[in-house]
Amino acid sequence: MRIATGILLAAVLVALVLIPVQRQNIREMREPHPSVTSLDSDIPRINYIEQTRDVRRKMERQPRVMTIHHNSRDRSHFIEHEIVVRFSPPVDEQELQQILTKLDGKVKRRNGDSMIISSRKLTTRQMMKILAEHPDSIYAEPNYILLPNRIPNDILYKRYQWNLPIIGMEEGWEISQGSKRIVVAVVDTGVDLGHPEFQGKLTNGYNVIARNQKPQDDNGHGTHVAGIIAARTNNRDGIAGMSWNSMIMPIKAIGADGSGTAFDIAEGIRWATDHGAHVINLSVGNYTSSAALQEACRYAYERNVVLVAATGNDATNQPGYPAAYPEVLGVSAVDHRTRLASFSNYGQYVDVVAPGVDIASTYIYNDYAALSGTSMACPHVAALAGLIRSVKPEMKNTEVMKLIRDSSVDLGEPGRDNWYGYGMIDSGEALRRIGEPQNVRQQTGTIVGNLIEKLFSRIGFSTNQR
Repeated sequence: MRIATGILLAAVLVALVLIPVQRQNIREMREPHPSVTSLDSDIPRINYIEQTRDVRRKMERQPRVMTIHHNSRDRSHFIEHEIVVRFSPPVDEQELQQILTKLDGKVKRRNGDSMIISSRKLTTRQMMKILAEHPDSIYAEPNYILLPNRIPNDILYKRYQWNLPIIGMEEGWEISQGSKRIVVAVVDTGVDLGHPEFQGKLTNGYNVIARNQKPQDDNGHGTHVAGIIAARTNNRDGIAGMSWNSMIMPIKAIGADGSGTAFDIAEGIRWATDHGAHVINLSVGNYTSSAALQEACRYAYERNVVLVAATGNDATNQPGYPAAYPEVLGVSAVDHRTRLASFSNYGQYVDVVAPGVDIASTYIYNDYAALSGTSMACPHVAALAGLIRSVKPEMKNTEVMKLIRDSSVDLGEPGRDNWYGYGMIDSGEALRRIGEPQNVRQQTGTIVGNLIEKLFSRIGFSTNQR
C-alpha cells in the first residue's frame, strides 16, 4: 500500500511540474467571419459583412485606391489623384480655372461649396499641399471611401455574436437566464416597439420629448442597445439577448438625430426610477458635468438603482458624464482580442470594459445591424447587473457594482488601471459567486488528495463538478 501511494505521489508531482498553470481564463475569439449562405437556401440571406470585405479586397487591387493603415487590423481607403476641397468664400469661376490649371485637373463633382477635384498627374498628397496654401480653402482632404457595416436579418448568434461567449455568457446562462421581475430601463432614442425581438419584453415606457407614452425609436441606437440586453432568445430567429427573461423599460430622451439634452436625460432617469427600474442603461455622454444630470443620477442611486453609462468614443481620458459620476459604473469598450477599442475613452473613471466592436443587435424597422462604440459595451454591463439581481434581488446596488468589478478578468497592468478599469466583465464568474449552492466538499485530509486536487485544477477539471 505504501509503495502504491508513493508511486501515485511521484506521478502527481511530475504532472504538477509538467502541466503549466492556467493563470487566466480569457476567451480570445477570432474576428467574426460568417460563412457564405447558399443561394439555394429556403431563406435567402444577404451577408453584408462578407460583401464589404469582398469590396475592400477588390478596391485594394485597384491602382488608384490607396490604403491608410491605422494599426495592424484597421485601415481606411481613399482614391489617389483626387481631393475633396471646400472654399469659403467660394472662389469665382476664373480663379477656379487657375487652380485647376495649377493642379492639371478638373472638377469631378460639386456639392454646394465643396467639390471633388481630380488631377491627371499630381498625387493626392501633392494636391493637398498646394490647396492648403490657398487662403480660402477651409479643408482639402483625400476622397475617402466609406464601407457599410450593416448585417442582415438572420440567425445571428453563432455567426456574429462573438461578444457573448467571450464574457462567459454561456456559463452564466447555466445559472440564470434572467427574471421577469427585473426591469432594465434604456434611456436612449427609444425602442422599436413593434420589433419581434421585443414581443412580451417591454414594460410601459415614456417619451420625454413628446411627453407621451410612446417611446418609439426613430434613430436605431436605443433599439440596438435594448437588443443586447434582452432580445428574445431561443426563438429560432435573430439574436440572443444576455438576459432572456428580464424586461426592458423604453425611455425616449434622445431625438432622431441622436442628440439629447442633459435635462431630458435627467427626466428619463427620474421617470424610470419612479416606475420601477432596477437597472438603468445610459449609453450617452458629454464632457461637461450637468447639475441636473448629476442630481438625477444621485436620485436613482439613493433609491437602489444600478446605473451604468458609456465612457465615450473619442479615445481620450477626458472625463465623460454621467459615466464619471461616483454613482455610476463607467464602461469602456474592447474588441474581440480583448484589447481596448481604438475609439474607446479611458481614464480614472473607467470601472470595467465589455465588448464594443461590431456588435450585432436589433435595429429599427424590424431589422438587425452591427454597431461599434462604448454605447454597445455599456448594455453588456447593464444586462449583467440585471442577471445578478435576478439571482439575488435583495442585493444593494453598491453590492452589485462591487461584484461586477471584483469578478472581472484583469487586463493590462495587474490590478485596476486607467485603460481597462478592473477588467473585462465575466458573467459566468459573477453569477457563480452568488448563484451556485454553497456545498462544502469533504476535505481529503491527505497530502496526496490535496496534490490531486491541484493537478485537476491545472488541467481544467474540478473534483467538485456536478
